[in-house]
Amino acid sequence: MVARRAGPLAAEAPTRTDDELPAIPATAWAVLGLLSFERELSGYDVKQWADAILRFFYWSPATSQIYAELRRLEDLGLVSSRVVARDDVRGKRLYRIAPAGRRALERWQRETDAEPTVLKHGLMLRLWLGHLTSPERLREQIEARRVELRAELEAARASASSAEATPEWAYPAMVARWTCRRIEDELALTEEMLADLERLGGEGPATG
Repeated sequence: MVARRAGPLAAEAPTRTDDELPAIPATAWAVLGLLSFERELSGYDVKQWADAILRFFYWSPATSQIYAELRRLEDLGLVSSRVVARDDVRGKRLYRIAPAGRRALERWQRETDAEPTVLKHGLMLRLWLGHLTSPERLREQIEARRVELRAELEAARASASSAEATPEWAYPAMVARWTCRRIEDELALTEEMLADLERLGGEGPATG
């Protein structure tokens, strides 16, 4: 039996026509996009899919954020959900993109421009302030980032392999390959930064 979520938000959702794109953040569009591959997913599944690929090029959402966006999308009629029985007491809610959601997502993809890329690179901020610490500490920070990148590259390659094995995921596979190349490029840059650090020749913290 299909169980529908009811509540004040659903009752108070504003009337919207297909001529209007919903005023939702990019995160909500990304969650809707994860459902556009025609899989019925739980909130947990959406989180796993996001962590498997989206985190490499867009964002890594908290579980609470994913559930909030799923509720928002359902209130707007862009997704539907049902509860399936499980062995434990609580059922499992599964979400599926609705026809209106697919139409809205197609329009958003086709008619809106990508927002500017925002880069927040913690290591670069620390290297920029390298005059405040020792070359040894900077080297430790670069090497720690190199370890992180190697782990990310392994995960990205696994994601690419999984996408390439699924014919309908041709575009996610393309993005996964780009992700691998980006991480490989940054790994090469860490080697260059270590070489740059050696060329600086043991300059210590600035004093004044």
